[in-house]
Amino acid sequence: MGMMLRYLVPYNLKRSRPDNVPNEISLRHLTVDEALPAFKQYLNDAFMAGHMVIKIIHGKSGGVIRGLVWEELKGHSLVQSYRLGEYGEGGSGVTIAYLERR
Repeated sequence: MGMMLRYLVPYNLKRSRPDNVPNEISLRHLTVDEALPAFKQYLNDAFMAGHMVIKIIHGKSGGVIRGLVWEELKGHSLVQSYRLGEYGEGGSGVTIAYLERR
């Protein structure tokens, strides 16, 4: 599991520094049990890195991970707003989230 998670998530969750946090994360091919902690950690790390806009790639099939992501974003203190990706951003397979200022 650890090796697969590191491959799919674009940075090492345990060793990320604010200057190494990318502005997007891919949760595709992860189970709900893998995706939720990875996303929660990424959201905090992205905020601490000063990102104002992040891209969450959850894929289009089924919508389970998207639902999980949206439930976590809804009412989160670090999140101003969020929306589905538009044409050229990944469409319904992507969520764009706007974070609060640090």
